Amino acid sequence: MKPTILICEATAPERAFLKRGALKAFPLKFFKEPIENVAPAALKETKVLSVFIYSHVTGALLKQMPKLKLIATRSTGFDHIDMKACAKRKIVVSNVPFYGENTVAEHTFALILGLSRKVHEGYLRTIRGNFSFAGLEGFDLKDKTIGIVGTGHIGIHAVRIAKGFGMRVIAFDPKKNSFLAETLGFSYVSLDELLAQSDIISLHAPYNPHTHHLINKSNIKKIKRGALLINTARGGLVETEALALALDQGILSGAGLDVLEGEELIKEERQILAQEFPVDHLKTLLQNHILLNRDNVIITPHIAFNSREAFLRILDTTVSNIQAYLSGKPENIVAAR
Repeated sequence: MKPTILICEATAPERAFLKRGALKAFPLKFFKEPIENVAPAALKETKVLSVFIYSHVTGALLKQMPKLKLIATRSTGFDHIDMKACAKRKIVVSNVPFYGENTVAEHTFALILGLSRKVHEGYLRTIRGNFSFAGLEGFDLKDKTIGIVGTGHIGIHAVRIAKGFGMRVIAFDPKKNSFLAETLGFSYVSLDELLAQSDIISLHAPYNPHTHHLINKSNIKKIKRGALLINTARGGLVETEALALALDQGILSGAGLDVLEGEELIKEERQILAQEFPVDHLKTLLQNHILLNRDNVIITPHIAFNSREAFLRILDTTVSNIQAYLSGKPENIVAAR
């Protein structure tokens, strides 16, 4: 008997792709909601689960899936999955490690250029019939210093793009790639040095307990005054209160954010009415709404990964991960950090 495959957060294009692809012979169950909103009865027979980043696969949820053997997340990050509980149950977890290094890096520079040339402010002005360019002076990227936090596949692609603009590149990463640093012409520095020297800080680190609030109230004042902060990685890398403080005090002249701390709360604001909604989450939600109304902040709805080409790479890799596991040769396995 072929295993039941449960696919959560499935968009219409994803459903169409998977129904006509290599998995079409399998029993496929699609839900557009995160797994938390799926009825327990639908979880019982699931042997293979595929989720995106807004499904929080907790230990409690895993108990409702006694037959589960594989979780194939359609993302690079896997902080939304209880890896320790999976290890205890010997549930294999696979990810999509390489779908969007150029895709996310390109979106990073879309945010940088939007801020450096005040594109969004100019657009809002012109659609209101105002063609004055007063107050819309931008700045060149050439010869500016960009600090790349995290030199994995996405961070390295951001380095390449920055070099194309004629920028000086410095980077911070506990795991240094000295060969690429020499080849691409950038240098590694400490995080404090990066904050102090960078005209633009771009975050490309994974989210885990070690990187939670990597940018926080303790180090935000070390940032070079007037710098831009760009985050296309994970919202939890930045303490929202510290970000708001830095913008209010002019430490940061702007921010480009594709991710927000607690962004799932903005998508599901009805959670606020829940009796046990944490007060600190409510504070973060309110601060995010304040950020949305700032002229010097550009926020996009977690779409840095969302190109046509990346979409196909994600689904192709996810299908390959499922097929590889079912053939007894699992690929792209991840484990708790």
